Amino acid sequence: MKNLERERKHLQVELDSSRSRQERNLMGQFATPDALAIEVLKSARHKLRDQHNPLTFLDPAFGTGAFYSALLREFPNSSIAAAHGFEIDPYYGKPAARLWGATDLRLELRDFTKCSPETDGADLLVCNPPYVRHHHIEGSTKLRLQERVKREIGIRVSGLAGLYVYFMLLSHKWLAADGLSIWLIPSEFMDVNYGSALKTYLLDHVDLIRIHRFDPSDGQFADALVSSAVVWFRGRPPSVDSASEFTFGGTFDEPQLSRRICRSELRRERKWTRFLRAAAASSASGPILNEFFSIRRGIVTGANSFFIMDRERADALDIPSRFLQPVLPSPRYVTDNIIKTDKAGVPKIERPLFVFRCDEPFSMLEHTEPACAKYILLGEQQGLDKRYLASRRQPWYSLEFRDRAPFLCTYMGRSMRGNTPFRIILNESEAIATNVYLMLYPNDIIRRIMADETARYKVLTCLQRIIESEWESSGRVYGGGLFKLEPGELGGLGASPLLDAFPEIGVGQSKQLPLAFMDA
Repeated sequence: MKNLERERKHLQVELDSSRSRQERNLMGQFATPDALAIEVLKSARHKLRDQHNPLTFLDPAFGTGAFYSALLREFPNSSIAAAHGFEIDPYYGKPAARLWGATDLRLELRDFTKCSPETDGADLLVCNPPYVRHHHIEGSTKLRLQERVKREIGIRVSGLAGLYVYFMLLSHKWLAADGLSIWLIPSEFMDVNYGSALKTYLLDHVDLIRIHRFDPSDGQFADALVSSAVVWFRGRPPSVDSASEFTFGGTFDEPQLSRRICRSELRRERKWTRFLRAAAASSASGPILNEFFSIRRGIVTGANSFFIMDRERADALDIPSRFLQPVLPSPRYVTDNIIKTDKAGVPKIERPLFVFRCDEPFSMLEHTEPACAKYILLGEQQGLDKRYLASRRQPWYSLEFRDRAPFLCTYMGRSMRGNTPFRIILNESEAIATNVYLMLYPNDIIRRIMADETARYKVLTCLQRIIESEWESSGRVYGGGLFKLEPGELGGLGASPLLDAFPEIGVGQSKQLPLAFMDA
């Protein structure tokens, strides 16, 4: 077996190196590391130690056979009755079939999602399904998968779900009544809205044993920007009072964090990764930021190199100032948490930037602003008007409207030594922001408070305190420790520091006040 595994690893490297990273990303092909495959199968052996009959094994996304190789090394031949695998891509499937041809493996070069079980279910089903994002799944394929999942197990899947969600749900009929199923999937399913289909399945259709989330700073896949999790469950209905083990970091045997969570608590909690963080989840029983701020993402241009420019370039293009609005650069170029302004509202930073804003018809610009018309034509020569976002705008160069926001929160970042990956910034300029920021628009009472400069800095301190104390209870995390925070997640953070600092705003009062700029 050692020789076969050595050949398999050599084959994996050879096949991967002959196909571009972009090609493999589009097909969701991320090879399972050998050490991880062994750890997974060791855990399977431990959980199946009371199984007396030889087991049947299934891998619905076989690849070159990392899990099958680990199976043969961890389980004696006498304990394996049959092994079955599916691989849709002949590029990997045919070499794998040749490699394992002398074993008892039955490997089918077919699409697992189109197949149905012909025999009793598998006693052990292990899979690292393809991580194909929803926008790379053809519409007709997505509809077929949704309809089949709804027909077979009665769960409705969001159109935003990745292919791994369908793989897991459609494997249900392939699993024996008490079979063990182990899945290596992105941990994002525990937080995102489309992950509700998997969470419903794990709560209502099977007996969820454990979820282990790897430390995001220790990415399991070098070429995939995802944080991974391993999910164990049995193919039997859960008991009413059942509890599941949630572990984080370290190894399966020695995790950094371990908690047992009952089904009722899992059902109440929308974001399961909160159970896998050392910090306690925010109770959100008091006021939340959404009661005091309207929070929106910054603008999306679809072509920053065209729409965003510095003063020198704008002058060289002879773009009139009325078509230029100050815009903040990437957060890494904003070193201070207070953005000062000049008399014109331009940020006092090393290299101020401006966004080209124009919604006037091109036919008018040709006569009134020929420099703008010439620049727009340059964009069309580059094919910018055919891009997805631009093609849905009328005219294509007209950007969505945003008022400047007095407070900004960075949209993503990395946590260093447990510190918050997000920054709150006080924006005293007239600059708007792109979608690498979240823009916080205060309601009327907060705006009145902010008329006083001292109070304005006090609000900033409150927001910074909220982020510092509660960022772990919200947001989502990806491979390499990259955290992201959506508007709704930021808005759901507890806002009690604001009430402590400004008791006059009152929770009941804040709920009744209209949010400024809600329609901006």
